Amino acid sequence: MTHPAPKEWILGISAYVPGKAMSDDGRPLIKLSANENPLGTSAAAHSALVAASADLATYPDPAATKLREAIARVHGLDPARVVYGTGSDELLHLAASGYAGPGDEVLYVRYGFAVYDIAARRVGATPVVAPDADYATDVDALLAHVTERTKVVFLANPNNPTGTMTPRAEIARLHAGLRPDILLVLDQAYAEYLDADEDDGGLELAKTAPNVLVTRTFSKIHGLAAERIGWGYASAEVIDILHRIRGPFNVTTAGQAAAAAAVQDMAWVEASRAHNSRWRAWLAGEVTALSNHGLRAVPSKANFLLILFDGRLSAQAAMQGLMDEGFATRWLAGQDLANGLRITIGTEEQVRAVAAKLRAMAEAA
Repeated sequence: MTHPAPKEWILGISAYVPGKAMSDDGRPLIKLSANENPLGTSAAAHSALVAASADLATYPDPAATKLREAIARVHGLDPARVVYGTGSDELLHLAASGYAGPGDEVLYVRYGFAVYDIAARRVGATPVVAPDADYATDVDALLAHVTERTKVVFLANPNNPTGTMTPRAEIARLHAGLRPDILLVLDQAYAEYLDADEDDGGLELAKTAPNVLVTRTFSKIHGLAAERIGWGYASAEVIDILHRIRGPFNVTTAGQAAAAAAVQDMAWVEASRAHNSRWRAWLAGEVTALSNHGLRAVPSKANFLLILFDGRLSAQAAMQGLMDEGFATRWLAGQDLANGLRITIGTEEQVRAVAAKLRAMAEAA
């Protein structure tokens, strides 16, 4: 051997591929490929970030005290049981690292978030994929795939990349069907886009269940993707394990301040939710009007639509056509969805332009 050899399970990882921001010929694109907030960041969060950037020589608060307390106030939680990370991605990796390893299994649904496979393989665990139900989570299929080796179950709700939503009763049924030694990770990156009556009960479950971890992010509705901040909530025992292995000083001083301001700016959250709801429904209607051309929008509760192309116009061709028009979208061939294109809900102007281009391409195909 002439060089250091990686663990064999690391070679099984396909690196995460982020959404495009530039065209194949190097042109900057309007980015509808990463589910960012098209309205940007709230003024309160931006001001807090700028103010906190004055001191660059001092390490951030390692306990993220003010951020944890702000999150706890808004959501009615115990601040001691709030954990924070470099985006919710870090927390997903920590969950796998803390509770799974070689010989164990990590379970998730088909068309689940791509990071789940990476998190499982990174620690030498075996990823197990349960069948979906028309692009949505099938609780019975998940439970049927639980074995004595299952240690972690990941479930995004709403799901990425499909946008589908698993209702509260089904989440409760899934949890009730799992052994108490299995960690159920509810990835709620898009939860703020839900109406109050659509809440899946995950945080309430995490308050009392010793084996439930809920993760959230500031990258979506709060518009802080550049700062990479996530948080989670679980039992004191689970939180203790995650703190043992998380990166020290993993959230910057400015990031902590911006996130604390963002989580308390409910007016911004509500305005962003209302904008998304209106234009997601509008775009879904435009896609439905093209059903005779083989286009279908999967029902979404997130800030994007998964559009399926089963007619003469392919998803790849649609992606290229939208790129030519100046838009970056997410073609999902790498996730076994070669007929799927995920499109973030942008501004009104952007959504109208995308719909017009899709119509023109579908009718010309």
